[in-house]
Amino acid sequence: MLFSSMVPRMDDSLTRQLSRLVDQISTIVVGKRSQIEDCVACLLAGGHLLIEDVPGVGKTTLAHALAVSLGLDFRRVQFTADLMPSDLIGVSVFERAKDAFVFHQGPVFAQVLLADEINRAGPKTQSALLEAMEEQQVSVENETRALPHPFFVIATQNPSDQLGTYPLPESQLDRFLLRITLGYPDRAAERELLTGGDRRLAANQLQPVLPPAALQAAQLAVHQVRAAPPLLDYLQALIAATRSGAWFVQGLSPRAGIAVLRVARARALMAGRDYVAPEDVQAMLPQAIAHRLVPVAAAGRGAVEQVRAMVEAVAIP
Repeated sequence: MLFSSMVPRMDDSLTRQLSRLVDQISTIVVGKRSQIEDCVACLLAGGHLLIEDVPGVGKTTLAHALAVSLGLDFRRVQFTADLMPSDLIGVSVFERAKDAFVFHQGPVFAQVLLADEINRAGPKTQSALLEAMEEQQVSVENETRALPHPFFVIATQNPSDQLGTYPLPESQLDRFLLRITLGYPDRAAERELLTGGDRRLAANQLQPVLPPAALQAAQLAVHQVRAAPPLLDYLQALIAATRSGAWFVQGLSPRAGIAVLRVARARALMAGRDYVAPEDVQAMLPQAIAHRLVPVAAAGRGAVEQVRAMVEAVAIP
């Protein structure tokens, strides 16, 4: 586990708070500690998270437990084929008492937004999130409105072979820092779920363990984590490998490379280190780039497996 091998070179109190955050969420989402750590790292890095999985494995519960554990405003939007952009962003309504149009905020004006089954909505509604995710603002009727801070989107996506789904465009996939899967619980975790109470009700009883000020401090601390020149050489070698044509149809963009470094810094911070190690990059690379890449046809592997094979082939300088 990430916290089992901490090297206390940064603020120990911040590291302990992050550890308690993961511990608390793990009491609700049982047996998925590594995925919870990825979720927290994504938030610390200022990115957004895509969870792709079948219904009923705890995606919504994870998002809710995270928001409650941080004391953040949480909204959930069920994406459907008839969901309109105004249902997400908001709309201006004429109010007779004020003799004027008054803007009514949509659920996007939340600190943690769960976009549930995002690929069941049409492309127009999916694209309505793009500005919000990239710029932390929305434009409505020629007026720009800032979103709360932090603003963290957790989107869930059903497998593309299920009925009623629309593939996410590449431009939107690129806005997600990480894509993870939860998968089915192991036998011990499932027994705990079967014998325990309702996890959704239990999540409502949680208390915040990382106040907003500490979260902001942690996000700022991510930028202070050092990446030495040899580490950057290794990252550039991995990026170059994705562009070589041997592994993927098209390689990573510079923005994707920056995203990998950012989330590797967040992982190092969670481990209590003030520097990025190669294992930080290796641990986060599949979740950070697989959804941005298409393996070459000859590989016969999925994107995640192809990324892992590429990592094995690229030497650490």
